[in-house]
Amino acid sequence: MKHSLAGSPPPAEPGRTIPAIRRTLALFDLLAQSRRSLSLSEISRRLQLPKSSVHRILATLEEQECVRRNPETDRFSLGVKLMALSRAALEGAELREQAAPHLLRLQQQTGLTIHMAVLEHKQAVLIAKLEPLGQPTVGTWIGRAMDLNSTAAGKALIAHLPEAEIGRLFSSRAFVRHNHRTIVGLAHLNRELAAVRESGYALDDEEDELGVRCIGAPVMQRDRVVAAISLAGYLDQVTEDRITFLASRVRHAATLISAQISKQGRIRSVNC
Repeated sequence: MKHSLAGSPPPAEPGRTIPAIRRTLALFDLLAQSRRSLSLSEISRRLQLPKSSVHRILATLEEQECVRRNPETDRFSLGVKLMALSRAALEGAELREQAAPHLLRLQQQTGLTIHMAVLEHKQAVLIAKLEPLGQPTVGTWIGRAMDLNSTAAGKALIAHLPEAEIGRLFSSRAFVRHNHRTIVGLAHLNRELAAVRESGYALDDEEDELGVRCIGAPVMQRDRVVAAISLAGYLDQVTEDRITFLASRVRHAATLISAQISKQGRIRSVNC
């Protein structure tokens, strides 16, 4: 049986792509290839776009710290947020490479879909997915951002944070309610995270999607959580009487990955 660590979002419908995004990506390519910062006129000319359109794109990107404008020369270069995203992508690739054999073994042991996620911008972002062919799998893909309060990976990522930091994670955004089982209060979530710390694993019992259960565990680099792994399946795959066994498999795989990356070093936890 073949397996893949890859995954992809639903395909775009023909004719439904967004021109503004294509222009933005072309602008990033131009700034990345240039040996110096560029003016608005130079960017407009090289991209063959109206100055007004380029100005709006640059203003938005500057506000989001994706480009930097030198106030003295009024010239533009790539911003610090792109550097942070590049770092996260490189670290994610290294994590996937080191975790790959353990994720494959976990998938073979359980026959379920396996995920790996990191904490990025207050969400759990999937950086790896391994699924069995010919079996029902859940609708996830690499790059998908998931809520921390409703997913096993999300809970595993934040369970070992100080309680004050957990509060800050949810201070600027409301709890997203996916269904009647979703945790939507900070006190309830803190009790759940305490249980995660005690048991060593997190459970999403239909809290993100009805009919789906997930079990997750943190991946540690020494004393810091750098990622989480989880398995996912439908209720007839992750039955209540299998939870203890499946949780032990997830915890064991997370422990092996943690030992490997702690020994090799370099990887750091991703900022939230």
